[in-house]
Amino acid sequence: MKHTYLDVLIIGAGLSGIGAACHLKKKCPSLRFGIIERRKRIGGTWDLFRYPGIRSDSDMFTLGYNFRPWTDTKMLADGPSIRNYIEDTASEYGVKRHINFGLKVLSESWNSEKNHWIVTAIDETTGEEHQFNAGFVLNCTGYYKYDAGYTPDIPGLDKFKGKLIHPQHWPEDYDYSGKRVVVIGSGATAVTLVPAMTDKASHVVMLQRSPTYVASVPEQDLISRNLRRILPEMTVYRMARTRNILLQRAVYRLSLAKPKAMRRLLLAAARRQLGPDIDMKHFQPHYNPWEERMCAVPKGDLFKVIREGKASVVTDQIDTVTETGIQLKSGDHLDADVLITATGLDLQLFGGAKLEVDGREVNVADTMMYKGLMLEGVPNMALVFGYTNSSWTLKADIASEFVCRLLNHMRGIGARVVTPVDEEGCATDLNFLNLRSGYVQRANDRLPRQGSKVPWQNLDDYLRDLPALRYGNLEDGHLHFEGNTKRRKGGVLRGLLSA
Repeated sequence: MKHTYLDVLIIGAGLSGIGAACHLKKKCPSLRFGIIERRKRIGGTWDLFRYPGIRSDSDMFTLGYNFRPWTDTKMLADGPSIRNYIEDTASEYGVKRHINFGLKVLSESWNSEKNHWIVTAIDETTGEEHQFNAGFVLNCTGYYKYDAGYTPDIPGLDKFKGKLIHPQHWPEDYDYSGKRVVVIGSGATAVTLVPAMTDKASHVVMLQRSPTYVASVPEQDLISRNLRRILPEMTVYRMARTRNILLQRAVYRLSLAKPKAMRRLLLAAARRQLGPDIDMKHFQPHYNPWEERMCAVPKGDLFKVIREGKASVVTDQIDTVTETGIQLKSGDHLDADVLITATGLDLQLFGGAKLEVDGREVNVADTMMYKGLMLEGVPNMALVFGYTNSSWTLKADIASEFVCRLLNHMRGIGARVVTPVDEEGCATDLNFLNLRSGYVQRANDRLPRQGSKVPWQNLDDYLRDLPALRYGNLEDGHLHFEGNTKRRKGGVLRGLLSA
């Protein structure tokens, strides 16, 4: 077994992990860090998902890092462009050499006697185990299982004689030319796949059990494109980023405060783009805006292909899958050559690794989240989890900044251990995600709780989180610091102890 000793171990080399590494390089240059990545390339989600049309569902001026501008004018970028942006960032900041590729994390175990984490990973190609001892662990593994997406129990699915695909594992170079395609689902993946596949498919049907709110966004940021002619790139980027953050928050707050008014606005916009011949029942959700995540489509591409007859939407329930398609409970049959189960993700934290503190397994559902990034009672660990009502990276950036500030504070006061502790008993039964989406409800028993008041509440609000995480008092009574600064050569916490 190979052993490696580090001050900070980052798990995951996707958007969050590479961002965290860059923040460490800038703000904690004396700390020795490493990155574990299960895949063979940088990118995480943006390397895994390769289905037709794969793109962001958040604008790139907020999905991009706060320290490195997104220089394209596309609002919603395609997957390969985002992966290249992540890799270019890693190259520019010199973090690629810190990545250990092809390692799956099996367990993360805290040892209080040694005041460090023992992280065990396996090389899935050779079967060789690697052990990393680290003073602090920063989990940037995302929020879902990479091995397989979620597929509900659909009767008769094994009977289908055509091609069955889950978007999470799209077959390389698959040709769907002239095929009749049925996409099961109505979330971000489905609304991306449907317009993208109409280029070759004979017809594409989006089969949904219930409608989702779909909002059209501009394809290009023309304001930024024009401003680049007279202003520096970073200035233009920050201006676009600030504008979009404020717009996102305004829409979200209006949705909560005036749900009926926002619903009317969204449905009116959809109706204008669909035209008079499309039944609006397929776009009228039974819930209020932002009770579930909203879908964004660039320049109304989904509405356009439906209006032109290249695609259609069916709202119904599946009775059974047949050899040639789907038999619906209404009695209709959807003929299909290809079935795509865009039925969602299977939520999973820590990449599925076992989490222990002093030999006792941590049941994550019994813990609360401190400021949406640390677990109650778990020392020297943070979990980067982005926003569900805005761009993921907005939270990932300021979460990484907080960790850097925390590490520097520990070094300054001579602490070796920091643990969030709830001494007021403010736990609730609510998980920390403020959504009622099906994939969240299915994973309720795997998610941390949130408390009745800050800092144990998940605010889901960048404008409130920014000052709290970037400037808030670290000695707030909820973080307990322990240890001394006895200096030693090399090994674990070398950087943290060299005060």
